[in-house]
Amino acid sequence: MHEIRWHGRGGQGAVTSAKLLADAAFRSGFEGVTSQPSFGAERRGAPITASSRLAHEPIRVLSQVTAPDIVVVLDDSLLGVAKATAGMRPGGTIIVNTTKSVAELGLGGDIRVVTSDVTGAAQAVDLIVGGQPMVSTAILGAFAAATGLITMAGVEAAIGKAFKGTAASKNIEAAKIAYECTRA
Repeated sequence: MHEIRWHGRGGQGAVTSAKLLADAAFRSGFEGVTSQPSFGAERRGAPITASSRLAHEPIRVLSQVTAPDIVVVLDDSLLGVAKATAGMRPGGTIIVNTTKSVAELGLGGDIRVVTSDVTGAAQAVDLIVGGQPMVSTAILGAFAAATGLITMAGVEAAIGKAFKGTAASKNIEAAKIAYECTRA
């Protein structure tokens, strides 16, 4: 089983990302998929987490992920305040939406650090809502590139199911751009 913890800020779409990952994973061949949000103070900008699990058999665990194999960070400013690497399994992967290099992030330990300018991908296709780039779908492209667990075809199908028309096209294009700019 692959356990994933998402770190974002209220309004960024971490919960949406976790749900779409479960759909994309199912479409990519996983039989067991789950997605769970976690809320504290529900306000825009407040740090939040969500959890996803992917397996090739039924999943019976529905709690929050505390010892993730993979951590996804939608906003690099959370690295200093949200303890994103807490509990990560040795050899795990952290995927960070950032323009910084791996070295600049200063994440030590036995983890693989992957970066992607997901915000830039959203901006490139004018995926802006309320003046903010929407990274919730684009980050799935980075996840696919960083892990190989899901396919871009699965990502596109999940996004196409969640959005229609121009919204679907923009979200799919942002995910493709994020896929291409993902670096380990």
